Amino acid sequence: MKLFILETSNRLTRKLNAGHGSFWAVTALLACSDFVSVDLKQQGWQSFQEKQLDLVNKWAFEGEKIIHGKPSGIDNSISAYGNIISFKSGNMTHMKANVSLKMLITNTKVGRNTKALVAGVSERMFSAVDSISKELTLILQSLESDDALSVTEKEEKIQELMEMNQGLLQSVVVSHATIETVLRTTLKYKLVSKLTGAGGGGCVLTLLPTSAVIAELESCGFQCFTAEIGGKGVEINFEVSS
Repeated sequence: MKLFILETSNRLTRKLNAGHGSFWAVTALLACSDFVSVDLKQQGWQSFQEKQLDLVNKWAFEGEKIIHGKPSGIDNSISAYGNIISFKSGNMTHMKANVSLKMLITNTKVGRNTKALVAGVSERMFSAVDSISKELTLILQSLESDDALSVTEKEEKIQELMEMNQGLLQSVVVSHATIETVLRTTLKYKLVSKLTGAGGGGCVLTLLPTSAVIAELESCGFQCFTAEIGGKGVEINFEVSS
C-alpha cells in the first residue's frame, strides 16, 4: 500500500455545535477510511461515483449522530452530494439548481445545542416552513428559457420567501442576539438575511451581498465568506500546497 498525506481545510472556525459537524464528519472519513478509492496518479480534482458518494454519505451520517443525536441527514447529504436537497418526513430528494444565486454566509461563532432547539419547534411551524420551501424549490429549479419570471423578479421573490421564513423562526424564539445583530446590519444595506440550521447561534445566510456589508460584519467580529447555490459535493484536490 502506498501512503499519502491528505490535507483538509475549512474556512469556518472549528467550533463544536456551531453547525459545522458535517464537514468534519466527511473529511475525517476521507482521511482515515479505506472505503473510498483514491487515484494517486490523478492531477487536480477527483470526483467520486454515486456508489462512493453513497458510502461517504452513510458514514458522515454516523458522524452526525455523534454530534447532534438524531440528525435529519440533510447536512451530511449536502456535504457528500452537493447541489440542493428537498427533505420532508424523512424522505430526501436530490435536485439540480438552475438559478445561480450569490450568498453570504456569516459565522456568528456562537455554539448551540441543535437537538434541544429542534425539539422545541412544533409540527405546525414545520408545516408553514414546508410551504415556503416548496415555492423556493420551484424557483431554483425553473429554467430561464421557459419561465415567465425574469432574474430580478426571481431574486425579489426569493427575498420575500427568506423574510417570511426568518419571521416564522423568530416567532418560536430560535434566534440569538448575534443573529439579530447580523440581521440589523444587513438590513441597513437593504439586504435580506435568515438564520440557518436550528438557529440559536451558528450561521446566517444573506442574499446578494455587497463588499460594504461584508466589511461591516467582519468589523463586528463575525466571519464571512461568499458561496453560490448548488455547489459540488465531495472532491479531492491533488495539487500540493506550499
